[in-house]
Amino acid sequence: MDQFGKTAGVVARVRAMVQDGTLVAGDAVPSTRVLAAELGVARGTVVAAYEQLDGEGWIRTRQGAVARVAAGVGAGHWPTEHTARDATGHADGSASTGADLLDARPGIPAVTAIAARDWRAAWRAAADAPLRNALSDPAGLPELRAQIAAQLGLARGFAPEIGRVVVTAGTAEALSLVTEGLRNRLGRAPVVAVEDPGYRSGRRAMTSAGATLVGVPVDGDGIDVDVLGRIGPVDAVIVTPTHQYPLGSVMPVARRLSLLDWATRTGAVVVEDDYDSEFRHRGSPVPALAALDATGVVVHVGGFSKTLDPRLRCSYVVLPPGPVHEAVAASRLARGPVVAEPVQIALAHLLRTGALRRHLGRVRRDYTHRRERVATRVAAVAGLEARALDGGLHAVLTWSGRAAGRDVVARMARSGVLVSALEEYEVSPGSAPAGIVLGYGALTLPQLDRALDVLLEVLRVRGD
Repeated sequence: MDQFGKTAGVVARVRAMVQDGTLVAGDAVPSTRVLAAELGVARGTVVAAYEQLDGEGWIRTRQGAVARVAAGVGAGHWPTEHTARDATGHADGSASTGADLLDARPGIPAVTAIAARDWRAAWRAAADAPLRNALSDPAGLPELRAQIAAQLGLARGFAPEIGRVVVTAGTAEALSLVTEGLRNRLGRAPVVAVEDPGYRSGRRAMTSAGATLVGVPVDGDGIDVDVLGRIGPVDAVIVTPTHQYPLGSVMPVARRLSLLDWATRTGAVVVEDDYDSEFRHRGSPVPALAALDATGVVVHVGGFSKTLDPRLRCSYVVLPPGPVHEAVAASRLARGPVVAEPVQIALAHLLRTGALRRHLGRVRRDYTHRRERVATRVAAVAGLEARALDGGLHAVLTWSGRAAGRDVVARMARSGVLVSALEEYEVSPGSAPAGIVLGYGALTLPQLDRALDVLLEVLRVRGD
């Protein structure tokens, strides 16, 4: 039997022990060493099997702790279904209150995957911080900004001075803040080029802050720099080069250099939304634009929504030296602090102690399992294509035929699965193919299978 078959055998054995009641929720599973000896296989085989079982939601493993059967799993039951926290109803307007509602929309990471002891320790650190009679620094706590700078040096290839790091209330607020700074510096509404299709909430934030937006098409290498150079004067461009949102393309280094050269020649600002850079499933890591920036044209935006929890509402911008820095910093000062100090203290603790890096290593493995499940299932269906699988927490699924994405989304919602239509990300109508965006960050493999089953049934019923 090959290695794959041996691993599958161990997975099947543990599943059977849970389903027949031999193991129940909370029970410790045999150690990898003990089970390997019992089954006569290599310990690495059991380690791989436990990783798969964890990714499927059967067990929960923690570094340095005993692996245990996951909560909600017992005799005769699959892993507990994920119940949406914030779903307000089906896409077609009908009420949705059942516990079987599955929220597979993008933007929800595996929030519960972080080690409980690390999470509690972070908030104990926040609670133990001394009370003081003072106002918060509008730019953010120096400790958190120092930890962010250090993390960027380790993970993204550049280590900015702490004074260039500014804490914001999420990515949308970061983009709004940068837009406001540009508007005040220019004395008029800035013209901002955006990816088409691209990040909807970011577009709304920039428009609310006074920007005039111009859509630029994207291709397999990201935003089309040739088209960008032909659309006329623009003051800034926002890009998602590490994992284009939502189509998933990765901008190669040659195009990154071309974009930076264009910005240097035109005096434009490049706003790099570096979301999902932590989750690269295939291919070599690509350096951040800010790491390649030799002329001070890049504003780097990052945050903790996809790595920890979007409800923390904490992101950051790294500003280049010069007038843009001064303008955006002035806007931050005028707006005042926006992220509560206890949240910033907790995040600084997670960074300083290495808890965030441990968490990322764990969920990166889980997301890879889910990515592979999507790729395998879609490859078996003629006319269905999966995109955006090189990294991140979502997949774009497109199909041949006449089915409109919004129609498919509505039909899937009536079957209890919430996804997003690819058309919703368009700047210009028709810039995106018919398809859906499916987030898999918070789903177990059985839940992911259910979402894909519903999609295939909807397409089959329509004859597409």
